[in-house]
Amino acid sequence: MHNLALALHQKGFQVSGSDDEINEPSKSRLSAAGILPQSIGWFPEKISNELDGVILGMHARADNPELLKAQQIGLPVYSYPEYLYEHSKDKTRVVIGGSHGKTTITAMILHVLKSLNKDFDYMVGAKLEGFDTMVRLSNAPLIILEGDEYLSSPVDRRPKFHLYKAEIGLISGIAWDHINVFPTYDMYVEQFRIFADQIPANGKLIYCNNDSEVKKVAESGSVQAKKIPYSIPPHEIVNGITYLLTDSGKIAISVFGEHNLQNLEGARNVCEQIGIDRKTFYNAIADFKGAARRLELLGRNENVAVYKDFAHSPSKLKATTHAVRSQFPERKLIACMELHTFSSLNEDFLAQYSGSMDDADVKIVYFNPQTIAHKKLKEITPEMVKKAFSNPDIKVYTDSAILQKDIQTYSKGKSVFLMMSSGTFDGMNLENLTAQLIQSNQEVHL
Repeated sequence: MHNLALALHQKGFQVSGSDDEINEPSKSRLSAAGILPQSIGWFPEKISNELDGVILGMHARADNPELLKAQQIGLPVYSYPEYLYEHSKDKTRVVIGGSHGKTTITAMILHVLKSLNKDFDYMVGAKLEGFDTMVRLSNAPLIILEGDEYLSSPVDRRPKFHLYKAEIGLISGIAWDHINVFPTYDMYVEQFRIFADQIPANGKLIYCNNDSEVKKVAESGSVQAKKIPYSIPPHEIVNGITYLLTDSGKIAISVFGEHNLQNLEGARNVCEQIGIDRKTFYNAIADFKGAARRLELLGRNENVAVYKDFAHSPSKLKATTHAVRSQFPERKLIACMELHTFSSLNEDFLAQYSGSMDDADVKIVYFNPQTIAHKKLKEITPEMVKKAFSNPDIKVYTDSAILQKDIQTYSKGKSVFLMMSSGTFDGMNLENLTAQLIQSNQEVHL
């Protein structure tokens, strides 16, 4: 929401806002722009007919006093995706959807467009190198939108990506998530069917045909758009570096893993539909380093490398662990993940994680029982986690400080650490941990 506020402020709008909690970096960025609320809390007296409209974030509740006031006096109330559509309804709208990979694919497309000095708007769910904000709103003829399948607002239960009305749409993968909103697998998949069916006959649906569920959705007779499948592009790995094998020769890239290669091919197909040829795309993507927290390298030396990743769903956990295993086949792989989301901490969903970390040599799962209580979920135990992951070697922690201390005992010899979470391991400083791991595993030459 604070990125949208900054984008609107930069566009010349008079922007005001309210929240009951504003943390960093939002607080400092809003303050620097001169639009930080003077007081924390909800103030219905701020809502008047002088406003053109209200944009409602997911943090507000349906009984929010400012929302109730806006409804009472008849002000237009937009969800975040509704407002983005209103801004972009006369533009070419590209929407990137999928249970996993959508942030990376969006980031790849933005990287290529920026390197070619194209004029475009965007919304992406991560901080990207070279971009000041996660949203841009201008008079550009094109907008690239990361299409989240979660709810639009507390008073609009439609998935966000349905509201963008894609003209060019992409589906990267389908793996059950958001069990609190979509309690059955079929209900979850149905949201992607709706997304695909919404694309008009003169539009394009780009889809990963390595994913059987995506293939089923995309190739359904109800889809009117032109169907463009993609897969893993030809490549090879030499000394830990991945090379694309193209008609123009080998091209070294900074990202790795089959999942990221699929993402890259999806991004290439989108770029082709908006006028960027294959050779130009490959040259531009070569120096793409990834989105924040998407297989992000925190540090390395000749003996140890530390990566962090946003992986939290079973499919992404498995794909990320496999990617690092494939990239560093000779090294000891220590994979550590945090159960943090509503779905991952739900006893009925845990079994979906079976075998998801089997590619790691050391498998660690962390969860905080207080987080479970806060989400008002049924208690889970370390024994339940081990059973769900179907691996007796899983090490389960419920204390972040003990976890951080024990991780350092694995840093001897050639090793790779993979820290996976949509949270923070309860405030663990991963940059400090990386420095400690690297320092404790330095080679000394006399």
